[in-house]
Amino acid sequence: MRDLVYTGFVSLDGVVDSPGGGPNEEHRGGGWVMDVEFLPEAFSLKGEELEDTTALMFGRRSYEVFAPVWRDSDDHAAYKELPKYVVSTTLSGDALVEGWGQTTILRSVDDIAALKKSEGGAIFIHGSAELARRLSDAGLIDRYNLLVFPVLLGAGKSLFSREDKAKRALTLRESAAYPNGIVKLIYDVVG
Repeated sequence: MRDLVYTGFVSLDGVVDSPGGGPNEEHRGGGWVMDVEFLPEAFSLKGEELEDTTALMFGRRSYEVFAPVWRDSDDHAAYKELPKYVVSTTLSGDALVEGWGQTTILRSVDDIAALKKSEGGAIFIHGSAELARRLSDAGLIDRYNLLVFPVLLGAGKSLFSREDKAKRALTLRESAAYPNGIVKLIYDVVG
């Protein structure tokens, strides 16, 4: 069974919208990650994740934003040849970005559940707030790797659903706090 890991930057109030503030990130608070003093150790989680990453997963909108940029980015060169999965009911095969490794379109939550049952290592989800909420609601996310930023945004895409649902327990795997106010939280979903 493959683990499905959501990794991301999140505000203290659970917003994942527009952390970098670049193109297609028109949130009024866009760029909030850049408002915090950069400390390499606070972002070391991103490099550590590469050791466990055997594939990447995106929702359609995140894929359309990340793929053309990350394909040519030296900072994301390690992702280039990893298998990628895009979850979309509307994306066509001819819309996939060429030169960024093998990419498969998954059309449903059932397709994702089947992928999790296949052989291989961890699949990491970047961005893709709507996809993360759907997969969390379906009980398919196994771990959250979060960098929590000391900011309250009040509005924007939330990582978690606001629907009334049964409690889900998490176990803290690792945590660290940094002088710039960022907190690293890694949780395993246990129930």
